[in-house]
Amino acid sequence: MSQATPLAMGLDLGTSGVRIVVINENGEIEHIGSKSYSEGLENFQDWKDCSEEVIREIPLQIKQRILACAVDGTSGTLIACDHHGSPISKAIPYFINCPEQKDALAKLAPKDTITANLDSSLARALRLVEEKGPNLLLRHQADWINGWLMNNWAWGEEGNNLKLGWDLTTKSWPKSFESLSWRKALPNIAPSGSVLDNISPELAKRLQLPQTMLVIAGTTDSNAAVLSTNPEPNDGITVLGSTIVLKRFTKHPILGIGVTNHRVAHKWLCGGASNAGCAVLKRFFSDKALQELSMQINPNLNSGLMLRPISGHGERFPKNDPYLEPILKPRPISDSLYLHGLLEGLTRIEFEGWQKLIELGAPAPQRLITIGGGAKNPQWRSLRQRIIGLPIKTCKNPPALGVARLALDTISMPKHQRMQ
Repeated sequence: MSQATPLAMGLDLGTSGVRIVVINENGEIEHIGSKSYSEGLENFQDWKDCSEEVIREIPLQIKQRILACAVDGTSGTLIACDHHGSPISKAIPYFINCPEQKDALAKLAPKDTITANLDSSLARALRLVEEKGPNLLLRHQADWINGWLMNNWAWGEEGNNLKLGWDLTTKSWPKSFESLSWRKALPNIAPSGSVLDNISPELAKRLQLPQTMLVIAGTTDSNAAVLSTNPEPNDGITVLGSTIVLKRFTKHPILGIGVTNHRVAHKWLCGGASNAGCAVLKRFFSDKALQELSMQINPNLNSGLMLRPISGHGERFPKNDPYLEPILKPRPISDSLYLHGLLEGLTRIEFEGWQKLIELGAPAPQRLITIGGGAKNPQWRSLRQRIIGLPIKTCKNPPALGVARLALDTISMPKHQRMQ
């Protein structure tokens, strides 16, 4: 491989830290690294410091060949900053509800849309405006890091801003936003995969990156994870992380309550996210216990339990019910039996989710690709294959690989075809 071969970089800002992947023109990984946050998702300084550290650790001979970078971040984590990009508050993470904004949301967001939920970015935006006033900028995690890379916080990527109100079909903010006192706090929206700008000269010099490196509009963390799997047309993707997320590339948007539609890599990606997931398992068991107890489960048998392991109150998908209650009892004496029942409950939610997408018009997947922490559990995979009735492939590729591929695809296009 020639030393002149161009490379692309992907930055993944997750719940607990930052991961980086650099790939060559064949999509092969040249470098990978990670750094955990010291304080947590609320601290923007952690986002910047960890991003800077993982970039610094790239060997110089690799770093100097990077022509493009794309960033993904946790969907919905929102921060308020001044017009120079300097944060004026801690970020509000994606999992925080804002129940005090219920009435204000009802005036702005159509009923049964993702912006109408108390855990939407719009709800968090209303809280930040209430606390800090209207003269600010509102930016999601990935968009803020893009701003740091370019020293320009004007832009937001479309997928990261759906929960704030951006409409992919009309390519506009809702008409209800036009008279808002904080309308100018919203970003200019760029499509995923489009060229935003070059890295700022000062940062390029400090990090020893090429001043010609392009910053490409990325996507959300779950979409980046989907891209990392490099799926076939008939594949569905299940993300078994803190929550269960289902994704499927389609020819057209899929409309339904609790369903999201993104434009990623110039294709429609539809899906839904449940409030159930591995976060519930970790309430009851350590990682070590989960591994040991799983080995005691016979995935070919039913547990006899009918649990609904959602986190807290309310569900988004496949049922959209803010008042739905979890069912976590009865808890049998046997911990392995209880875990068996929890895994079955999560699998039923996943199955119902795929059925819901099919009912709404998505093509039925012929195979599922599973990513996320739960994908490592072989007993759960066997149990899911039995209940869902589809072959399941596990993929361990990090989401950073997905946005690196997105950046690579953009610079592989002729310049006149790149979206600006």
